[in-house]
Amino acid sequence: MQIADKYSPQEIEQKWYDYWIDNRLFHSEPDGREPYTIVIPPPNVTGMLHMGHMLNNTLQDVLIRRARMSGKNACWVPGMDHASIATEAKVVAMLHEKGIEKSSLTREEFLEYAWEWKEKYGGMILRQLRKLGASCDWERTCFTMDEPRTESVIKVFCDLYEKGKIYRGVRMVNWDPAAQTALSDEEVVFKESHGKLYYLRYMVEGSDKAVIVATTRPETILGDTALCVNPNDPRYGWLPAGARVIVPLVNRAIPVIRDEYVDIEFGTGALKVTPAHDVNDYMLGEKYNLEVIDIFNDDGTINEQPRAGRGLLGRREEEGRDAPAPAAAAQARHPGRNRLRPGRRRPVHRQPRHGRLPQELRRLHAHHHTQHAHPGAPGCRPRPRYGQGPHRARGRRLAHPLDRQERL
Repeated sequence: MQIADKYSPQEIEQKWYDYWIDNRLFHSEPDGREPYTIVIPPPNVTGMLHMGHMLNNTLQDVLIRRARMSGKNACWVPGMDHASIATEAKVVAMLHEKGIEKSSLTREEFLEYAWEWKEKYGGMILRQLRKLGASCDWERTCFTMDEPRTESVIKVFCDLYEKGKIYRGVRMVNWDPAAQTALSDEEVVFKESHGKLYYLRYMVEGSDKAVIVATTRPETILGDTALCVNPNDPRYGWLPAGARVIVPLVNRAIPVIRDEYVDIEFGTGALKVTPAHDVNDYMLGEKYNLEVIDIFNDDGTINEQPRAGRGLLGRREEEGRDAPAPAAAAQARHPGRNRLRPGRRRPVHRQPRHGRLPQELRRLHAHHHTQHAHPGAPGCRPRPRYGQGPHRARGRRLAHPLDRQERL
């Protein structure tokens, strides 16, 4: 037998890997041997293999093969994460190619297309791992949205809620007005951009004096609930304790607060505080117990919450940016530089937990165990009661069992 002078992986690797798979050498069933199990950190269903995966999975493969050769009942469980936002973008693109608008589909119809896309295009990374010879028990491949995993998530969340470990509270999120979903900080591309400083006059209540505020986001005037100055800034020493100013356009009186958070050197040293739409303002709002007024619809347009400024109703944020300047007595517009800002931030309003799991959730939990209903199925979507006024909760973004439906 002649041995080739060069290694040819095409002739060797696939042949022997097929042999291993055909003979189920990587498959594991419980028996009397010492168990040794590794659950693969599930890569995104839309993902492609990169060097980080290579290092991580090589170490897992070394450990599982060593355990197998040591006589242990070794099982390496493969799987994929549904990567909801990335997958949704792929599915929406596929629908666009077919001339179908996502808005024209029901949730169930959209899920059918999502599963179709997953079966056809998803899982590339697992096929790449096969090509590398990974010794996973492929018969146990899992997906984070398949029925057993979905049922387990519902069970755990309901259990945590019953134990009081899950609660409702106000949280700031990154909001994508196109996909209409919350994004984690890891999914947001932070970018500095050139912008303008708008100078706005806030009249002091009960006097003819005014405080000039410089802002890069005048469209959020409608959601202002305080004006903040630095207590060490001598320019505002004339403001009396308990002073209030009038918000332009909406004619709403708001308190003047003093906090060293304000940068004396930036703009005029006076900061308009909009807790609903800026993460730093939100922290100030929590510190001083300020009202939270969410002025944007889910699609990024201005809603009916403000009590004035009807001329801005339905406009997008960027369109409303220049519109209020004349009516708000803008003194000048100077080139400025935006502070570092992430994508649209939206508040998540939640309420304190009271009592046991709401009746509708208990019914849904029981329904799922009997009929394996998918969370969010018609007739099963929870409708908890929310608070009144500007702090009204939005069900889709509550950290509550089944309230937060991960999008595909």
